[in-house]
Formats: sequence, structure tokens, C-alpha cells
Amino acid sequence: MGGRARAECVAPATGVTGGGRTGNLGPRQGDDRRVRARAGEIMNIGRLLLLMLGLTLGDAGHADDAKKLRIITWSDYVPAEVAAQFKAETGIQVELTLSNNEEMISKLRATGGAGFDLAQPSQDRIAGAQQEFRIYKPIDLGKVKLEQFVPELIDIVKKNASIDGKLYALPYVWGAEGLVVNSKKAKIADYADLCKPELKGKTAVRLKRPTLMAFALASGKDPFALYGDTKAYTALMEDVGRTLSACKANFRFFYDNKDQLLNGVRSGEIVAAMMWDSGAWRLNRENPDTYVLPARGKNDAAAYAWINFTMRPDIAAKIAKAVGNFSASKGAEQLMEPRLKQQFKESFPDGFHNVKWYPAIPAGLEEIEGRILDRIKAAN
Repeated sequence: MGGRARAECVAPATGVTGGGRTGNLGPRQGDDRRVRARAGEIMNIGRLLLLMLGLTLGDAGHADDAKKLRIITWSDYVPAEVAAQFKAETGIQVELTLSNNEEMISKLRATGGAGFDLAQPSQDRIAGAQQEFRIYKPIDLGKVKLEQFVPELIDIVKKNASIDGKLYALPYVWGAEGLVVNSKKAKIADYADLCKPELKGKTAVRLKRPTLMAFALASGKDPFALYGDTKAYTALMEDVGRTLSACKANFRFFYDNKDQLLNGVRSGEIVAAMMWDSGAWRLNRENPDTYVLPARGKNDAAAYAWINFTMRPDIAAKIAKAVGNFSASKGAEQLMEPRLKQQFKESFPDGFHNVKWYPAIPAGLEEIEGRILDRIKAAN
């Protein structure tokens, strides 16, 4: 999962590099399914729990808000047992809204950063959205136990989620994105191979920007190098859009959630697909994401309490087990299941050294990508 371990990490900053890693998905009616975890492709700091702290409204009418933490996040990112333990220790009830990067930004944009106390977008989706819509608030590092975080991930997030010297996110979990292949039925070396004629109706991708990035990189181009040249970036996205439109007959479906894809692979309908690493590993048995504080959240205190709570190694290990990703918590790896430890070694034998993280997306580029994605969706 491209430098992106299911990580929403499919787009390396310098292109898709590094040899694929394979993991036995386990036999099913004789099938030899293997996961090609492409370590060193694109990595995005797994949904950095972007603590979207909002402007606190402190009148007496909002007293109940102190006992409520509203989080907008991805599926599986807040395990029920972790939320229950947090309430037992703090008295604060966690309220969840499941979402994705695009929806998080859309909802916070519509409300001016209100409605939630904490959000968890990917680390490359913070700076541009903040510069354009002002939907987040800066992190108060004095309220964060930074010693609980993996230093390398803090550095990555500081690079991609800082504006005018202020940090707007902290890392939560991370992973990579890559290719999942039934090696008995298909031979896939790169993303473009999903468009082979013999795989008509047998592959799948998400109709999201990571797919655009992956196919751009597979064509030999570096989309991230064009972030500062809107005209050139638009031309590259147009080319990728034409490629994916021509390949549309190969895609059995554009999947919306991991269960849809996993079921397609298990049933044999899908023989090759682009997928986050956690989903792939589950077949064997999903870039860093972050914490952000919404600009008009009501309970910053609870948000910081949650951040520090979930970065405790014992709690982070439980979250990693539920999500199938790796944690930004320092020391959590020592408490993880042997299976997860082995998956990390197989996917990233050199640790973070060869990981290519997604760079921050400049304001305005996602509108260009949105038009391309709409065109692919409408293509016959």
C-alpha cells in the first residue's frame, strides 16, 4: 500500500519505487492469494487525528458539552472497547460520525468548522483545506504528551500540516496503499496492469484521488512535482482521466468501502485491485491519518484528553488491532500482536527510511481532481 500502507498511502512523493512485498492471504478453495504490499510507494501519515479544536463556547447552556466528545472519523478508528474505557476513566461520552476525507472537509466547510470536537483526516488534506476554508484550529502542544508519539511521524506531520509556524495536526495511525492480487489468476506488476485486456470486469479501484496519483506515478510522471504548476498538473490529471476512462470496462465496480472490495476478492469476482494495506492483510487473515481540531469545536479539553489517552501504548495497540494499521504511538509496537509485527517487517523491512509520504495538497488542486473523477464516473 503505497508507501501508503492502507495507509492512505499510495502516492509516494518521488514516485512508485521499491520492490513489492508479498504476504500469504491464506488458501481458499485452492486459490493462492498474495498481497503485494508495495513498501516505499506512497505514504500518508495514517489519518492524523487532526484535532479540530473549535472556538469554545463557554456559556452555562453548554455545560453538558464538557461530558461529550464528538469525533468525525473513519470506520474502525474508534473501537467500542476503547471508547468505553475512555468514558470509564474520564466520564466523557464519545459520539462518532463515520466519514472520509472528502466528507470531513465538506461538512466542516459547510459549518465553518463547527459540529465536531475532533476530526481525523489524512495528513496531506490539512494545509490546503485550512488555507482555503479556515476549518481547523492550531494544536496547543503544551496540552499534548509528545513523548508518547513516534518522533519521525511528528516530523512528517509538522512538515505537511504547519501554516505560519502553527501546527494543525498530530499523527494517529498510518499505513500504505498498493495492489492486492490473486496470483493464480493474474500477473500484476504496477497499477497500469489493472487495465490489461484479459482482466476485463475483474479489477477494482476507488474513485478517489489516490487512484489518480497511483496511475500518474505508474505512467512515469510525478504529480507531486507539479503541485506548483496548475497548468501542468491539470494536463497530467487530464491524461490520467483519459486512461482510467478507457480502462473503465476492466473495473467491476468502484468500491466505496473495504467490505465491498473484500467480499469481491473472496468471492473470486475481483482478481486484482488497489487497496489499503489493512484490507489486504485481513485477506491474509487499511497514510498516516491524524488528529485535527475543528475551528468551532466545543470541547477542546476532551479532545486533548482523547489524544493523550489514545497515544498510550496499551490503548494504541488496541486501536492498531481493530484498524489493521500501524500506530503513531511510541512503544505500541511492543504490545501489538505477533501477526501485526510480522506484517510490518514484511511490508517495511527498512522501517521509515524508504517511505514516500504524500505531500500536503495545495489549495485548489482537489477541485481539478474532482472534475476528472466526475468525468471518469460518467464515461461509457
